[in-house]
Amino acid sequence: MSTTLVKTGRALSWFSTLSLWLAGTGLVVMTAIVAWQVFCRYVLNDSPSWTEPGAVMLMSWFIFLGAAVGVRENYHLGFDVLLYVVPKSGKKWLRMISDLVALAFGIGMIWYGVQLVSLTWDTVLPSLHISGGWSYVPLVAGGVLISLFALERIVLRLAGEPIDDLLDEMPPAEVAAEFDTAEVKA
Repeated sequence: MSTTLVKTGRALSWFSTLSLWLAGTGLVVMTAIVAWQVFCRYVLNDSPSWTEPGAVMLMSWFIFLGAAVGVRENYHLGFDVLLYVVPKSGKKWLRMISDLVALAFGIGMIWYGVQLVSLTWDTVLPSLHISGGWSYVPLVAGGVLISLFALERIVLRLAGEPIDDLLDEMPPAEVAAEFDTAEVKA
């Protein structure tokens, strides 16, 4: 593997790890905000106006960051049913098509997300006192990461890297579930 691919892979791995940590932190912070909202509403009888839109904005961040990590780790939607019946060479192409669809989806997120940001940038979210465009920045950021991670998988596959070998050796999800059930019964 070329040094450029190795360095790029390390950088993307760092971005993936950072995204996962940010998403997890966002989930915890959102949970705390919602708990604060409930406490204020039912105990203090005085709900802060910023908690609901703040929690929703955090939720959009961790959803899109988590989705991007899912693309890099190959947890995104794919042709799983067909993968069980096609030969190994066909699996490679189905996975390539799946990654191309993820790349196109990421590019669409960027394209339409930028349009939404620009259309709403001059508005103000009254409860947060920030630009309305910030509501759609997570869409753009997630699209950038999804595109990068899908492109990485495509480039590695075209370079002949065995990125699918581990997936081909794994049992189907139904068999894995039966293994887990058998271990519980034993």
